[in-house]
Amino acid sequence: MDDDAMRRFPVPESDELPEDLQERISEETERAGFTPNVFSAFAYKPSHFRAFFEYHDALVDDTALEREEIEMIIVAVSGVNHCYYCNVAHGALVRIYAEDPLLADQLVANYRTADVSEKRMAMLDAAVKLTERPAAVGEDDFEKLREAGYSEEAIWDIGAVTSMFNLSNRMAMFADMRPNDEFHSLGRQPREE
Repeated sequence: MDDDAMRRFPVPESDELPEDLQERISEETERAGFTPNVFSAFAYKPSHFRAFFEYHDALVDDTALEREEIEMIIVAVSGVNHCYYCNVAHGALVRIYAEDPLLADQLVANYRTADVSEKRMAMLDAAVKLTERPAAVGEDDFEKLREAGYSEEAIWDIGAVTSMFNLSNRMAMFADMRPNDEFHSLGRQPREE
């Protein structure tokens, strides 16, 4: 685990963590080829680590959204929130899942300029509105999502992913979590035509 995973709280030693956290971090390290710093950072408080990653896993495993849509929401929300960690880490995941080396940068800079379908723009509009002006979200926003072709379950999932990553952005910024260097280059290879 990287001592520089976050700057405002100490990163615990791996061998001092509860066994279930060690196992989860080891699995993620093996899968990714490195330990994403969010795992090292959230290990600071094991009960919060468990709850955070259990909910994260539910959001990506039990969803009516495509994985690239989940990551697109995360990056658009993180761009609005100026969350360095999530912009970089989830930007890499957008590039990988969408197989598009440009999309994440478009979403971070200004999601409205992203080369996405009208359907996905409706999804992003809803996510950003929930992020910036949650009290302004109303029935018309739900109707726009329905008209775009999202099911009720998918609409729920859009709200759930948006809400979770607003929390994640705020914790990453509060703790000053730093993205792994590896994330910066993942998925940057040009598309093959």
